[in-house]
Amino acid sequence: MGRVSGKLYAGTGLLALGAITTLSLRHFSRGVDAATANGKATFTSWTSYGGSNSDAQYSALKQVDRSNAAKLQLAWFYPSGNNGFRYGSNPLVIDGVMFVYGKNNTVVALDAMSGKEVWVYDTHNPRLISHRGMAYWESKDRSDRRLFFSMNNQLHALDAQTGKEIPSFGKDGAIDLREGLGRVPSSIRQIQSGTPGRVFENLYITGSATGEEYESPPGDLRAFDVLTGKLVWQFHTVPHPGEMGYDTWPKDAYKYVGGTNNWGEFAIDEKRGIVYFPLGSPTYDFYGADRPGANLFSDCLLALDARTGKYIWHFQTTHHDLWDYDLMTGPKLLTIKRNGKMVDIVVQAGKNGFVYVFDRTNGKPIWPIEERAVPPSDVPGEKSWPTQPFPTHVPPFARQKFTPDMVNPYIADPKEREAIRKQVEAARQEGMFTPPTLGTTMETPGNNGGANWGSGAVDPTTSTFYVVSKDAPSLLHLAAKPPKRQVPGSPETQGMVVYVQNCQTCHGAERKGQPPAIPSLDGVVDRVGADHVSEAVRSGLPPMPAFPDLDDTDIKHLLAYLKAPEKAHLAPDILARLTTPQPTDRLAPEGQRYWTGYGYMNSSEGLSAISPPWSNLTAYDMNKGEIKWRIPLGEVTELAAKGIHDTGSFWPRGGAVVTAGGLIIVGTKSDSKLHIYDKDTGKQISEIRMPAGPEGIPTIYEVNGREYIGMSARPDSNKRAVGDEPQAASAGQSAAKSGDEEKQTQGYYVYALPEALAKIH
Repeated sequence: MGRVSGKLYAGTGLLALGAITTLSLRHFSRGVDAATANGKATFTSWTSYGGSNSDAQYSALKQVDRSNAAKLQLAWFYPSGNNGFRYGSNPLVIDGVMFVYGKNNTVVALDAMSGKEVWVYDTHNPRLISHRGMAYWESKDRSDRRLFFSMNNQLHALDAQTGKEIPSFGKDGAIDLREGLGRVPSSIRQIQSGTPGRVFENLYITGSATGEEYESPPGDLRAFDVLTGKLVWQFHTVPHPGEMGYDTWPKDAYKYVGGTNNWGEFAIDEKRGIVYFPLGSPTYDFYGADRPGANLFSDCLLALDARTGKYIWHFQTTHHDLWDYDLMTGPKLLTIKRNGKMVDIVVQAGKNGFVYVFDRTNGKPIWPIEERAVPPSDVPGEKSWPTQPFPTHVPPFARQKFTPDMVNPYIADPKEREAIRKQVEAARQEGMFTPPTLGTTMETPGNNGGANWGSGAVDPTTSTFYVVSKDAPSLLHLAAKPPKRQVPGSPETQGMVVYVQNCQTCHGAERKGQPPAIPSLDGVVDRVGADHVSEAVRSGLPPMPAFPDLDDTDIKHLLAYLKAPEKAHLAPDILARLTTPQPTDRLAPEGQRYWTGYGYMNSSEGLSAISPPWSNLTAYDMNKGEIKWRIPLGEVTELAAKGIHDTGSFWPRGGAVVTAGGLIIVGTKSDSKLHIYDKDTGKQISEIRMPAGPEGIPTIYEVNGREYIGMSARPDSNKRAVGDEPQAASAGQSAAKSGDEEKQTQGYYVYALPEALAKIH
């Protein structure tokens, strides 16, 4: 277990341990009213991930507005080290205290006005943690205040005022999330999500991240008592006998099928006590011979009673998913005027580029959604679903096809452009629901395209829905997964066998990957450490799945190969046998195991194979279900330097926040900028060049009459020629230094108007 630390971090001056409680209590008594602290939907605080339990990503603060946004300046920076978070984090702010993840996955309380440390909790865990954020609960009299976060597949509770563990929660302050899923807990490599759960009344409600491989655990939805950690309710997303949806799977599928999980955001209608879960695909993602049927509740927007977990309604956006079309963008709650009446709705964006709109109370589509015939699968054993649902009124926000004339014209090598054009031309592409094949199948906007986590935001005052999206086509190629093989030779040679059979499809024969989505593995052991690589292989590191069939010896050999690939030697005939598709284990009830890489289509320069814009920000008038405007979101620094603009950022991670000051605030990593747009027109008002690539969702808050905008960022997250793990910043990127530590740029950047100007507003 961890402990509160008295060490000095990054030169910000943690007080001696004996003074921690006094300082933290002083911070927590600054006078924020209880209604705001309890997270009521005033939208003036930031006590929940995404700003509120409704996941609006909206702030009613308006000190920073169209007239002065260009005058924002850095108020403070808190460095989190090179392992403080991955892919963006969304801090909470309660009573003038900000809660973040610090270096080596410490949990840190900061003075939200200055960035100075209040307390630090040492998790003694440099790797697996719910890096996107935390959850907060307090008792009615505010005497008991708790933070919740997941680490090593356990849910932990801390005293938010002191940073100390709460031993009465679960067992010694934590509960094992692997228990109660119908699988042997020790067999579950990954279950916690990088996205935090939500607190509703006295419940901590959570989804999970199950991994993407065969025999992953199921993605049951659960609620725990915030005081004791006891399970209060559990909803089986792969139904058990006698439960609704059981007949949409083969018999006993719940014993071996995994996934169908909520790993992104979800939303709660606190007035009605309804929780809305967007759910992901079943595993395996791209082949379902072991799961014939529509597969409820995969790829559903699912409404449950937040207090009991009882079913209310659902809508399935993809039947028998073969494309990894997870729903994970947070559902957005709005009220619109429809046929002269005010209607409460929930809006859901998908990876496929569609927007689905439902009556919040009963799940009926606001505009018709049609079942249309789609192409059948030609893969042995596969029984694809004959129809899929298509929204008929609300236009999509992403491209849903990739034709040869759409190849990226900025790829420097004309031979490479022509090779990609031929790939596109040869691929099977009969609409966005074309099943994967033993040849190649085009998937657009791609299994990592469309809307992802953090992508949606709303303005409840104008019933406008905003979505950040990316076009990232994938080229899928199913092949029978070869049996595990061993060959004689050095550890490096045996490690090459492991690499060829498990890693090469995505990372390539030369280990160059497809950055930024799939990192280069050249020098990865020296760069991030053997322990981190081992953990990634064992537990997965999205989008990479876990590899539970690799034992300790396999991983040891793989590390040896990655450390010194030049020492590996395999005869060409042996290498060919390793990559020859062969039947493997039988699945339940019948079939072979087929597998494909994610197939991200990038150029050798690390840019998308499709023409820009690669990412967009789209605004919808939800009263009409129409697009108000769409703009390319950000740009790519190297191309902009050549005079090439309006390309959109490449592979943004996270999303935007809308404010009552008339702004949309969003970070883009491929140009290292925080962009500020007019929410009504999409016109850019200002931009802030950051020392690192911004990722995640901004945090908007106010302390002592001054509005602040916080954004997490990682160095090198905007570089496509390096791995996905952050590197030490160069001296020219300095923001802070402590002792002999290298200067850091990964961390939390907080901006505000100059104090004199803030007082005027």
